[in-house]
Amino acid sequence: MQVCDVCFRGCRIEEGQTGACGARSCIDGRIVASNYGKITSAALDPIEKKPLREFFPGAMIFSVGSYGCNLRCPYCQNSDISWSERAFEFADEAPLFSPEEIVSRAENLMDKGNIGIAYTYNEPLVGYEFVRDTARLAREHGLINVLVTNGTAGDRVLGEIEPYIDAMNIDLKAFSDGFYRDLIKGDLEMVKAFIERAVQFCHVELTTLIIPGENDSAEEMRKLARWVSGLENRSGRIVPLHVTRFFPQFHMTDRAATPVKKVIELAEVAREYLSKVYTGNI
Repeated sequence: MQVCDVCFRGCRIEEGQTGACGARSCIDGRIVASNYGKITSAALDPIEKKPLREFFPGAMIFSVGSYGCNLRCPYCQNSDISWSERAFEFADEAPLFSPEEIVSRAENLMDKGNIGIAYTYNEPLVGYEFVRDTARLAREHGLINVLVTNGTAGDRVLGEIEPYIDAMNIDLKAFSDGFYRDLIKGDLEMVKAFIERAVQFCHVELTTLIIPGENDSAEEMRKLARWVSGLENRSGRIVPLHVTRFFPQFHMTDRAATPVKKVIELAEVAREYLSKVYTGNI
């Protein structure tokens, strides 16, 4: 049995078994990324779709994803490749690509406006080794690297990718320990620490999905926005916040979509503290 140190879970994994994320396994006495190079999704996307609004606006970026996730968001929009039963079937089905092949594909898309590679769709850091190796090679070829993540990874993992990542969009899913602990089985403090370090070395934007009855109070948004404002002051960097609308899906179909008015109201609350606030999905 070996202990995985990628995130807050600290999974103890028996030989031949896989951790909670579905993407890290114990093989020959070592914890490895069993989803390394297994690509389930790839597309040339507008960079605003990541979403990034203050980083190369108008550009396109080659986006790739694998399978697996260490959170349990019941409203996941990519459940087919995150933590549903279907997601774990990709361990056998997903085609295998090397970092060299991904970088070559990204270069071939440059005539369509591509500026680099985005690691996204599932949680990329459960397979951080592939992100690290591909991003390092992409950097050598003059390509930009973007990470879209839930931010639940420790300092060692962040240190592995830090030299190669140019921008991140990080989900700050709520500003409540209870939300993280009870609803999505996560760790808010790890996310906050991840964000604090990330802003020191790359461009960072944050996304908060507003879910009715869960994280939609003005009080919670004020706490979140004040914290981000403090982060901006300490780092000397602007950290844009995306306030986005929830739609019922996956295991959370017991409530209606967030009212557009609520999203706009909470964005206005955030603007009391932040200069760059955007609304999404409205």
